[in-house]
Amino acid sequence: MRCTLGLIILATGLLSACQPGATAAGESGPFGADFSEKTPHMPTTFVDTTGSKYGWFKMYNPVQALENRIAPPAGYVRKALPEGSFGDWLRGIPLKPGKPQVMLFNGQPKENQDAQFAVVNIDVGKRDLQQCADAVMRLRAEYLFSQAQHDAIHFNFTSGANCAWSQWNQGLRPAIAGSKINWIKKAEPSKSHENFRAYMDMIFTYAGTASLEKELKKIGTLKDLQIGDVFIQGGFPGHAVLVMDVVENPDNGHRKYMLAQSYMPAQDMHILINPSDPKLGPWYDAEATGPVETPEWTFLQPDLRRFN
Repeated sequence: MRCTLGLIILATGLLSACQPGATAAGESGPFGADFSEKTPHMPTTFVDTTGSKYGWFKMYNPVQALENRIAPPAGYVRKALPEGSFGDWLRGIPLKPGKPQVMLFNGQPKENQDAQFAVVNIDVGKRDLQQCADAVMRLRAEYLFSQAQHDAIHFNFTSGANCAWSQWNQGLRPAIAGSKINWIKKAEPSKSHENFRAYMDMIFTYAGTASLEKELKKIGTLKDLQIGDVFIQGGFPGHAVLVMDVVENPDNGHRKYMLAQSYMPAQDMHILINPSDPKLGPWYDAEATGPVETPEWTFLQPDLRRFN
């Protein structure tokens, strides 16, 4: 990928990542998912969320929220999460109606249409930027943006330089010199979502799996897994997927979890199927002891990390 911030940096720096309460268990469709346009017991009212929880939407339909569309496996429940937490936000993220194709940034369908269980309803952009680690950073940053935690939104470039949204939204723009950034006033201050998206595209250009892996806290075992954790292997290419949900069997304490990814080229974020146990649909077994096999990558348990 290329960047035109007025300076040329090392090629390695230009590489992107990848060349509300407890819900009872139930089964409302294949693998516990309901891909219908409406779920009868859920409200059909659209909620104005401009500048709110899901800032890329002007109107948000709670019927399409992940937690309302994909039920836990039989015998499992969603334990209640604190309102306003990252996990609570991820459970509410909207999915596209039905089970559409995964589309690339250029409007073409992805070659592999067998990896997705559902597609997240979020823009991919018009450039080949929002790949795997980029999607993880996008969702984390969108959550913080929705909470007005503007000072908490910052990521490191592959060079190691830190780039903060709190500087970008003041109208400052980075002039990159090796591993350092000089901030230059070039625009009017703005905390709009449109300006935030421009900031994130810049992050996608200069950050990736190699940089994000170093920023995250090492967890290492599935027994400590939480919603919002990340399986990541930094490299050129590397890969990263985000834990979107966790459910628990109240009888034995066993847990299952759900993963989402983007990939390369930049494409729609999507909920992954479990290729090792198709009967589970999108759910992975947190009691497993071996590698985590996803449709397009294999992770090891020590690859599990967490945002600080």
